Formats: sequence, C-alpha cells, structure tokens
Amino acid sequence: MTWPVLTMSIVLCVLSVILTLFVLLHKSKGGGLSDLFGGGVSTSMGGTSVAERNLDRLTVVIGLLWLASIIALLVLYSHS
Repeated sequence: MTWPVLTMSIVLCVLSVILTLFVLLHKSKGGGLSDLFGGGVSTSMGGTSVAERNLDRLTVVIGLLWLASIIALLVLYSHS
C-alpha cells in the first residue's frame, strides 16, 4: 500500500467520524426513529437558529469532502 492511499484512507476514516457526529448533532424533526427512543418530546421553536444553519452548512461541506476523498481513493486504486 502506497503512502497516498494510506493517507487518503486515514482522511476518509476521520471524515466519516466527523460526518457521523455532525449528523447526530442535528435537531430531530420528529416522525422517525428518534421518536422511538424518546426524541419526539422536544418542542419546536419555529424557525432555525444561526447555529443550526451553520451546522447544516458544515455538514454539507464535510459530506462533499467525504465524497471527494472516496473519489480520490478510487482514482488512486485504479492507477496502482
């Protein structure tokens, strides 16, 4: 295994953990599995706060970086 493949694999693992944490930080909208575990008790405040919008943006950016690292690994594996 070459060092670029190893580096991109580590980056992909780190991004996977960060993306999972960001998704879990989102406020539940109800009606899904979160209600099964008691997540449906929270009240809706009406509208989204600045922190939630920033979390949405960060989640999208991390998701795009995650996708880019998968494509980079695909390219690295196909050339080696």
